[in-house]
Amino acid sequence: MKYAIILPDGAADEPLPQLGGKTPLEAARIPVMDSIAREGRLGTIVTIPDGYTPGTDVGTLTLMGYDPRKYYSGRAPIEATARKLTATPDQLIFRCNFVTIADGRMKDFTAGHISQPDADALIASLRELSFPGETCAFHPGVSYRNLMLLSNASDTKITCKPPHDIADQKVDPWWPKGEGAERAMAIMERGHELLADHPVNVRRRARGEDWATHIWLWGQGRPVQLESLQQRFGLRGVTITAVDIIRGIAVGMGMELIEVPGATGYIDTNYEGKGKAAVDALATHDLVVVHVEAPDESGHQGLAKEKTESLERIDEAVVKPVLEALKASGEPWRILIAPDHPTPVATKAHCSKPPPFAYAGTGVGPGSGFGFTEALARSVGAPVDPGHTLIEAFLRA
Repeated sequence: MKYAIILPDGAADEPLPQLGGKTPLEAARIPVMDSIAREGRLGTIVTIPDGYTPGTDVGTLTLMGYDPRKYYSGRAPIEATARKLTATPDQLIFRCNFVTIADGRMKDFTAGHISQPDADALIASLRELSFPGETCAFHPGVSYRNLMLLSNASDTKITCKPPHDIADQKVDPWWPKGEGAERAMAIMERGHELLADHPVNVRRRARGEDWATHIWLWGQGRPVQLESLQQRFGLRGVTITAVDIIRGIAVGMGMELIEVPGATGYIDTNYEGKGKAAVDALATHDLVVVHVEAPDESGHQGLAKEKTESLERIDEAVVKPVLEALKASGEPWRILIAPDHPTPVATKAHCSKPPPFAYAGTGVGPGSGFGFTEALARSVGAPVDPGHTLIEAFLRA
């Protein structure tokens, strides 16, 4: 059996006036995803259990069959796995975003989608900076998404807000809180002092670009061991993604990674390259997972048109060639389309509302007869809950 899972990050949404009262999924021309929903199983899924902050980390763990209540300790440890970083028992791993705060508001949680060379230069300077009384280590990631390891933190119990959930909001209510919060705040303030006059930021300001005014610490936790895909299902898998959170989950599952040139983790990603890489990987692997960040980034930026267009490109450049390759393989096959959570354009933030899913292929049974939209998926019945059980139905052919 050949399997493919397509993860259009944050694809689900709410009706938007700028789209004539439609969601991006309803407005987009996605004939291939629609065909999968019509010919296969359609529904919604609880990807974010009660009490958890909606995000790609929790949502994707759920979709890949891992109960967050058992396997989730924070976003940063998952990304650290992708970077092959380890932590001692007294260390806490933080996600370290470069952000732009202006007039006390979170103007841009990506610091203008800071380029990789600029981000690397800033991280290099942070690594050389003295943080009095602290032992912390900074590690580069992808663009604005970086990591920090804090030592002597075994008793630290703080609450931090994801910066992408407070876009355009005042930041004062959202600084770290709890036991050890003063340490995180001191590090963030020291980082702010360095960034203010850093040559990278001087150049960005001169070009009229958003610049990295602050580091924002969040997503903290310690590593948790995942049971591998081979152990659970006896499958050999590969993942195609441009972001470390998905890479970390894939590595934890024992899956291989394929890097696609031009895959950016943004709206301008190489859709065609991801589709081709997935088709090629199907020849040698049992399961291919393709993650596309573009719908989520469009939602965070409040860009309805771009979100709709990203879904159309995923359908044409990724889902279509993968489905054609599965059908031409001569083997039994299944394909699953599953966003991890909604990222509504109107709010620019993740939410916990169950997103739609659809899968089709060998032995799936009668089709739903409906296209791939939020409303149609809700109309077929109650959400899959707990959501981590969906993968069992999909893979246990």
